[in-house]
Amino acid sequence: MKKRLKASALFSIVTSLALLTTGCGAGSQPAAGDHANHANGELGKKRIALVMQFNIGTFSSQYVAGVKEQAEKLGGEVVVFNSDSDLAKMASNLDQAVVQHFDGILIDHGTAEALQQGVQKAVAQNIPVVAFDAALKIPGVTVLEQGDQKMAESTLEKLATDAGGKGNIVKIWVAGFAPMERRQESYKAFQAKYPEIKEVAAFGSATANTALDTQAQMEAILKKYPNKGDITAVWAAWDEFAKGATRAIQQAGRNEIKVYGIDLSDEDLQMIQDPNSPWIASAAVDPSDIGRVQVRYLYKKFKGEETPDNVALDPILVTREALPKEQVKMTDLSKFIEGWGQSKLALEPWMTETEAKK
Repeated sequence: MKKRLKASALFSIVTSLALLTTGCGAGSQPAAGDHANHANGELGKKRIALVMQFNIGTFSSQYVAGVKEQAEKLGGEVVVFNSDSDLAKMASNLDQAVVQHFDGILIDHGTAEALQQGVQKAVAQNIPVVAFDAALKIPGVTVLEQGDQKMAESTLEKLATDAGGKGNIVKIWVAGFAPMERRQESYKAFQAKYPEIKEVAAFGSATANTALDTQAQMEAILKKYPNKGDITAVWAAWDEFAKGATRAIQQAGRNEIKVYGIDLSDEDLQMIQDPNSPWIASAAVDPSDIGRVQVRYLYKKFKGEETPDNVALDPILVTREALPKEQVKMTDLSKFIEGWGQSKLALEPWMTETEAKK
């Protein structure tokens, strides 16, 4: 009897310890990358690294704001790694994010050469990765783009229509960026389609002061082509380029030259709405929306849900004639521009429920 009691008591102790251990395990935070285990439960607070090639201008600031807004609504915390346009630094920042065991990694721009090794390390450790405007082709990594070819096409078609299919234009563009390369494809098609529209100058560089540097370069172009009619329009493949070109044209009193840009921000809208501004149209996706959608795909990965390798967001052409006379902001655009803002892409019912609890 005593032996049975002792055995019974020993069994009870072992069972209690097992239950205690199980209980502690259920309440502990998962290791980085252990995301699929949450498919049917709460995700908990996630540490998210946002690795950026550069953080320049209002477009980038609104993009970052969208990332942080959506992450916070879903219970996440975002740490931004700004690489200051240095690809070596970007690769190092990505490695740091992996070493520091962030739960998920978001990437903004960059090249495959700089990012491939670091992203593969993240994937090997089951850390989900979602990139924006980065030319990555790694299974399991979702890459977002703005529909760059469509953006370029819509602005160039607007330019051609306004110019009557002929004229002299300046192209402001820079190589080495995935979205720029895609926009260049549309530009080549545009040149073939409109042989009477001649490119008389082309330049562009991404720097810490892109708009200011572009302004100086555009001033030099205007001196080279001083007469009215020498330049019909400027096509700027980035809003920082468009800002610089616009300021140079205004200061030179050459407002007969029209500017067509890509990307949009509150500052850009103010310039486009100015009746004395040469900048009259820009194609864009809401930068805040890009950030929000990118975070949603990351959270779908946290949940173990299927996500596509490539996602193209739909851009919208915003023209001065479509806007009211009173100044508007990005948050107001949906009132005047059909299809603008508040994308529901990748927004799942469980995300809405999670947001409602915050």
